[in-house]
Amino acid sequence: MSGTEHTRPTAHVVVGYTPQEGFVAVQLSPPPQEYVWHDRQAEHRQERFGPGNRYQQWLAVDLGTGAIWFGDTDWRTQDGNAVPRLPGHRRADAGDGALPSPAVFAHPLTHRTTDEQGADTWRFFTAEELYALALRILPLLQRVIGSLHRVGPAGDPEWSAEAATAWTDLEQACRYTLDATGTVSWSEPRTRPVPGRWVEVADFLARNPELCDPAWATATDAELDAYAAWEPDSGYGGVPGRMCAPAGVRIEEGYTFYGHRAALYAYRAAACGDLTPVEAGRWLQTSDAGRRTWESAKVVGASLADATDCVLDHLAETFRGAAADDGVALTGLTAYLWQQRAAERAAVDDTLAATGEELKRLEEVLKEVRLVRNTVLTRVISWTDGRGDEAIARLAAMSPVAVAEWRERLTADRSAQPEG
Repeated sequence: MSGTEHTRPTAHVVVGYTPQEGFVAVQLSPPPQEYVWHDRQAEHRQERFGPGNRYQQWLAVDLGTGAIWFGDTDWRTQDGNAVPRLPGHRRADAGDGALPSPAVFAHPLTHRTTDEQGADTWRFFTAEELYALALRILPLLQRVIGSLHRVGPAGDPEWSAEAATAWTDLEQACRYTLDATGTVSWSEPRTRPVPGRWVEVADFLARNPELCDPAWATATDAELDAYAAWEPDSGYGGVPGRMCAPAGVRIEEGYTFYGHRAALYAYRAAACGDLTPVEAGRWLQTSDAGRRTWESAKVVGASLADATDCVLDHLAETFRGAAADDGVALTGLTAYLWQQRAAERAAVDDTLAATGEELKRLEEVLKEVRLVRNTVLTRVISWTDGRGDEAIARLAAMSPVAVAEWRERLTADRSAQPEG
C-alpha cells in the first residue's frame, strides 16, 4: 500500500516455549485453589474475591518479528485494584492506526467460568495446553502479520481492516470450553470476512477522488503523517475527517477507517509513477546529482536571500527536471526553497542587528573620546603659546578651520564674561 515492498516475518513459537525443549523458558506459578474464590454474599467488594483471582495467564505476540510466547503474572505482588502487568499492549488500547514500537501485544486469557451447577470455577492452563493454543493460532497470527500495512522506507506497520479482523479471530480462538472431565477444548479457529463498516482509507479515496488533495503528490513524509494523524474536537479524524471537514461533507457514524498513512503514501507513489519520492533537502544535500544541480544553479556571488519568488520558482523547475533525470520525484521542494531563503535572510537580519549594536557602541565610545578631546583642545588653545591653528589641528586630528572656529568661540566666551 505504501509503494514499497517489505519482507513479512513468519509466525513462530519462541525458543524455550516448546515441549521439545522442555519448556525451559516457561515458569508458570498459579495460586493454590484455596486462594481462588468468589463470595457473592460478602458485604465488602474486597472480600468477594480471593487474592488468587489477580493471577493472569497470557499470550504475547510480536507483530514485528512473528514471535509468540506465553506466561503469567505474579498474583502475590499485585495490588488488589491494579490491572495485571502484561508484557505488551492490549489491542483495545493501541488504536487502529500505526502500531507501537516494539509491536508487542498481549492477550490475557479467561480463567473464570461456571460449572453445570452455576458455581464459579477457575481453570489455569498448563504449559502443554498453552503451547497447543499457540500452535492453533499460528495461522491466524500469520494472517495478521501478512495483512498489516507496511508504510514508508522502514516499513512501519499500520493496522489494516483485514489485520484487525484477523486479530479479532485470534482472540476468539483463545476462548475455550471444559468437558465433564475438565479437559480444555479451545475454540475452532475461523476466518471471518471484514465487517462492512471497517473501511480502508484507500477505498474511501478511490470512491471520493474529488476530495483528494493534489498536494499529497509532492508532500513530505512528515506532512503526510501529520495529515493522517489529524484529530478534530469531534467527529472522524484521520484522512477521511480531514478531507471532508473543509468540503462540508458529513460521514455517517459507525465506521472505522484503517490504513490512513498507507493510503496517503500509496496516493503519492501512484502520482510519482516510476519516480521515487525523496525529500528535496535530502536529495539536494546528500546525493551527487542533487549537489551538482545545486552548485550549477548558483550564481557566483549571489545569495538565495536576494532571490525573488520568480527566481525560486525557476529554481524549483530546474531542480524537478534534474531530479526526474535521476529517477527521483522531489517532495516538499517549494517549502524547502522558501525555508532556505528565509534562513539566509534571517542570517542577514542577524548581521544587520549585530552591526547596528556595534555601531551604537562605537558611537558612545566616540562621544566620550570627543568630549575628552574638546576638553584638552580648550586647554591647549587657552595657553596662547604662539602655535597656530594648523599645528594644533594636526595634534587634534581636526581641520585648521575647525580649530579656528573653536578659538573664536573661546575668545567670545571670555569677552562675554563680566569683569570680577
